[in-house]
Amino acid sequence: MKKRLSFHELAEQELNNAAAFYDSRQHGLGPLFIRQVQEAILLINANPESAQIVKGNARSKPLRRFPHNIIYFVTPNTIRILAIANQRRGPFYWDSRV
Repeated sequence: MKKRLSFHELAEQELNNAAAFYDSRQHGLGPLFIRQVQEAILLINANPESAQIVKGNARSKPLRRFPHNIIYFVTPNTIRILAIANQRRGPFYWDSRV
C-alpha cells in the first residue's frame, strides 16, 4: 500500500534550488535531477524501509547520478521527506527537521 508523501518545506526548497543550479550548469540537467528524485521516491514508496538508517528513525536514499541523498522517515501512513541533502554539505544539518 502506498503511503502519503509529505515534504518538509526546506526539503522542497533544496529540491528546487538544486534543480536550478544544475540547469544553470547545463540546460536540461535540472529536469533530469528532478526525475531522479522522483524515481528514488517511487522506490522509497515501494519499499520504505529498504534505505539505510542514518540517525534515529531517519533513512537516507542516495541518488544514482547526483551527489544528493533523500533523507526521510516513515510513519504508518506517511513518508516524510526531511531533506534533499547535498553529500558535500555537513552531515545531519537537517536533524532539527525531525
